[in-house]
Amino acid sequence: MASNSIHSQMLLPEALRVLQAHSQDSVVISTMGAAREWAKLDPSPLDFVYVPSSMGQAPSLGLVVALAQPARRVIICNGDGCMLMNLGSLVTITAAGAENLVLVVVENGIYEVTGGQATAAAAARREDGESLCFADMARACGFTSVFEFTALDDWAARCQEVINQPGPVFICLQVEGAEGDVSPRSPGPASERVARFMEALQL
Repeated sequence: MASNSIHSQMLLPEALRVLQAHSQDSVVISTMGAAREWAKLDPSPLDFVYVPSSMGQAPSLGLVVALAQPARRVIICNGDGCMLMNLGSLVTITAAGAENLVLVVVENGIYEVTGGQATAAAAARREDGESLCFADMARACGFTSVFEFTALDDWAARCQEVINQPGPVFICLQVEGAEGDVSPRSPGPASERVARFMEALQL
């Protein structure tokens, strides 16, 4: 576990495998650490690994896809550090009322890809020693379907239920930070992957 990471009963790869098992026929947009692990799972034409990316922009991209494809569920796998880079997207998502959008924030308390620095929301960076609650942020921004999970068994038992809630849905998964080589890598040339993604969406 990375030294500044939160303590959790879940590892990111395990948490994403649960999500993948219940995301058939969904569009899945992943970024940063989530993209690194999602790319290792069985690929779907409807998956878009957003690497390289503008940090924090995956929710905005996912919202555009959700509005353009209202008949499809769109799942965004975002990190807590990324979420802090674009908190305004929470307000935009609820204002747009995208009922088919599911925003998953994987929270480990660190900027894992850039060296494991604690995020500004993490307890390690807060004067009172208490981490900020992403679920509370989502509620304050207008999300009504909001869920938090710290244990893999609970997440596995309820994943299907929560992603099928009326959206937009916000899910926070608290996971342990990874160690070693944690850099996300693009699975191929971006222009080719975008073209394949658009073809899968029939655009």
